[in-house]
Amino acid sequence: MNRPASLKILAMIATAGALALVGSPALAAPGGGSYTCAGGDIPSGHYSSVTVTGDCGIEVGATIDIARNLEVADGAALRGDLVASTITIGRNVTAGEGSYLALGCQPSSLVGNTGHACWGMATSPEEEPQDVSEVRIGGNVSATGAESVALNGVEVARNVTLRGGGGAFTYWPIKNNSIGGNVTIDGVTAEWIGVMFNVVDGNVTLTDITSVDSHPFADPVVYIVKNQIGRNLTCSNLVHGVSGGFDPTGVNVVGRNANGQCAGLV
Repeated sequence: MNRPASLKILAMIATAGALALVGSPALAAPGGGSYTCAGGDIPSGHYSSVTVTGDCGIEVGATIDIARNLEVADGAALRGDLVASTITIGRNVTAGEGSYLALGCQPSSLVGNTGHACWGMATSPEEEPQDVSEVRIGGNVSATGAESVALNGVEVARNVTLRGGGGAFTYWPIKNNSIGGNVTIDGVTAEWIGVMFNVVDGNVTLTDITSVDSHPFADPVVYIVKNQIGRNLTCSNLVHGVSGGFDPTGVNVVGRNANGQCAGLV
């Protein structure tokens, strides 16, 4: 075989190899390609986008940079509230029908309230009380018909919109977050739901929410506690009512008006 023909064949082999690498999500994702998690833990890496289709967590101590969107598909679960990690999402987070979305953890000693401790590598979160996650989202968080949404110490540049979903034994903590736009929760049924210790630049609107807490001596109410709200706090048709928490000084600070069932929580 002459030299030009040999070089041509080698070039073809190299090109085919490069195309094979690009076409493989497992190889391409850490360098900036899209990544799909069908189960297990999402590792550190730079991704263009991440889609969760199974039951997934976050690798302990991971640093994850997602340029565009994070999507939790219908019926899938992202348990991103268990271990310390650093997650940056350039655009939006979405969660589909029957999904489970949880992001963020931090010790009570850091936030000065109930918090949501990270487990790390310990058998209980109390063994590593210093662990904390950092989660930053450049766009919106939205869920439609999700089974549960938990946001703990998350920075959201724009809006949090949660519509429909829940169930008899589900928990919806929206706690210790910094939210640059509005918080809207509508049509959710939950064992426990609380909007607590958040800083929200816009409005907080809570409508058609039912708490079904069945624990002995528990009040099946929606907890709205010590939020700093730049504009209005509006609550309507919250079953079985609302609570500002157990601390009599635990009122919400509202820049404009508190309306409906939340009128007395300022």
